[in-house]
Amino acid sequence: MKQLRRTDRSIDPEEAEELLHACQYGVMSTVGDDGQPYGVPLSYAYHDGNIYFHCAKIGHKLDNIAHNSRVSFTVVGDTKVLPDKFATEYESVVVFGSASKIEGEERLMALVKLLEKYSTGFMAEGLEYIQLKDKATKVIKISIDHKSGKARR
Repeated sequence: MKQLRRTDRSIDPEEAEELLHACQYGVMSTVGDDGQPYGVPLSYAYHDGNIYFHCAKIGHKLDNIAHNSRVSFTVVGDTKVLPDKFATEYESVVVFGSASKIEGEERLMALVKLLEKYSTGFMAEGLEYIQLKDKATKVIKISIDHKSGKARR
């Protein structure tokens, strides 16, 4: 992995973890068999050092993952444009890893983590929804190989 160019803006690993937990969405980037990059915003859950998301059983991102499981995933926390300084305050994390389909108990755990993050007050209804849509849903895990965070505050 390349080192951060602006190491003075590097955030510590614990703060990067906090951002991965707190951010509402991230952008996963893949590459297709034609070499075309593809970035797609995703709702996700971060748990136990992995990123989890769910999706339909077919689609562009799954085609790309089947071609090359290596992905990057980016989250951006708080930002503030500083127009008079021609700059922006920001906080972000970039992750590199491998994406793979998961099954069984880990799959259910990932779906529950997504419910806990996005639908906390509706857990019972969410568990019913999981059962209802189970056959139409894939769950993907991004196993993180490297992550780095940066901030300008």
